[in-house]
Amino acid sequence: MPFPTTNRQEELPAVNEILASVGQAPVTTLDQTNPDVAIAYDTLMQVSREVQSEGWTFNKEYNYPFIPDSNKHIQIPNNIISLDLTEDYRWYDAVRRDGKLYDKTHHTFEWDEETLCCDVIWYFDWVDLPIPIKDYIVARSAAIVCSRIVGDPNQYQVIQQKEAYCRAMALEYECNQGDYTFFGHPRGGNYYNSYQPYHALTR
Repeated sequence: MPFPTTNRQEELPAVNEILASVGQAPVTTLDQTNPDVAIAYDTLMQVSREVQSEGWTFNKEYNYPFIPDSNKHIQIPNNIISLDLTEDYRWYDAVRRDGKLYDKTHHTFEWDEETLCCDVIWYFDWVDLPIPIKDYIVARSAAIVCSRIVGDPNQYQVIQQKEAYCRAMALEYECNQGDYTFFGHPRGGNYYNSYQPYHALTR
């Protein structure tokens, strides 16, 4: 699946951090002829796709509208990792096929609806990712690169500890951004106000 490309210099600090984690010298350009740089960069992009495909608050949207074109087809943008029709369209079974939305129930690319709403997970370029997510992607990439280039189990264990810490920070960021509660809440809103002791003190 193709994804949008960016100015690769944006990923240079992340690649250098990965190289430093495995004891390699930093570089000034992302020269793909250097095998270590190529492995670090390719791993970074692979892990970025994997992490973003989990679906986080920053890249997941509910009820995103799609409008069929003049042929009643819905073209899927290249920067969408996954999408699924909302529960309002139970009579359809939509999948991605040939870059378009296909209905397996009626065996057609044509949609009679004026608008279809989907739950979407977007793929973002590196520069647009939140910092805690970037840190987690870099730490996870460093662990993979360490296993591929170095093969030292002790060094790999240290890097894995960093990866676990960064994932915890990413999940904390996700919880803060998502405003989740123990009781749950409807999509797009949280109407539960938890007890806050200072309210009692102000009465």
